[in-house]
Amino acid sequence: MNATLLAVALSLVSAGAYAAAAVAQSRLAGRTDPSTGVLRLLGRGAWWSAVGLNAAGALLHVAALNFGPLTLVQPLGALTLVVAVPLGARAAGRRVGRTEWRGTALTLLGLGALLLTAGGSAPHETLSLPEALGVGAATMAVVAGLGRPGARPGLRHAAASGITSGVASALTQTLTVAVTDHSGGPLFSWRLLTVALLVSAFAMGGLLLSQTAYRGGLGAPLAVVTLANPVAAAAIGLALLGERLQGGPVSLVLALLGTAAAVRGVVLLSRAQARNTDPAAPPEAAVPGDQVPSRVVIGSPRRADTAPPAGVPEPLPAHASG
Repeated sequence: MNATLLAVALSLVSAGAYAAAAVAQSRLAGRTDPSTGVLRLLGRGAWWSAVGLNAAGALLHVAALNFGPLTLVQPLGALTLVVAVPLGARAAGRRVGRTEWRGTALTLLGLGALLLTAGGSAPHETLSLPEALGVGAATMAVVAGLGRPGARPGLRHAAASGITSGVASALTQTLTVAVTDHSGGPLFSWRLLTVALLVSAFAMGGLLLSQTAYRGGLGAPLAVVTLANPVAAAAIGLALLGERLQGGPVSLVLALLGTAAAVRGVVLLSRAQARNTDPAAPPEAAVPGDQVPSRVVIGSPRRADTAPPAGVPEPLPAHASG
């Protein structure tokens, strides 16, 4: 098996692990009060299960980055959303809808078109220390703006999570290439130590930001994470790591068409999942989305409590049960 096929295979398994982690995080967010802090999450087994799945996906992703460029490996992360569709539906006890299947097909077609234009050579460039520090500072500034205190959990936190995860992947590639390149400098240096610290910080930051974003449901936040991640990583790869999209104008047109198809597929998936997992549930609710019986238990007592004092001869119980 050549390097490109190995990178694709590892990326596919990594996407499956990330998808399972996203579903686990979403369900945990649905059972957690919004005011719950990070320290409270550390005492829950469900949180550590999600962390373990994310760690497995990250390790597989690191291995893929050792065999393929960012412009090839990162777009495959879109499969996380595709895999999460049946997993999320099964967890919610329902079938995958027609809109979700259309979104899945469009995402796969767009992804295939993008992969045809991606460079297929193994990575060999690395970030210098000033470049790594510049990337880290720019990322922190963007994330601070998107996830500023007081912002309601939602798509901005999802975008910040996708950006931090994409930057962590780009920095990880510098580590893997530098460590496996036996013709370069020393194995341990200030540059590699700095990059390793940045990778750890951004990886954990992306995990916590996604946990916050999933309080509003799974579909739309995961779609934003899926799109922001490869965009951030590919921007670094094209601007600083010497990666190129192969082919001429025809490949550029194919890439644009693939991007349009993938975006349309992601939009369909996010709409369908948002409708199926958290219909009419406010983002600030303690138990959003994927557990229909919980919504009935929360909503019905309020109507029952307010009905007797009102004295209105309307069939309120029948309305509440419907």
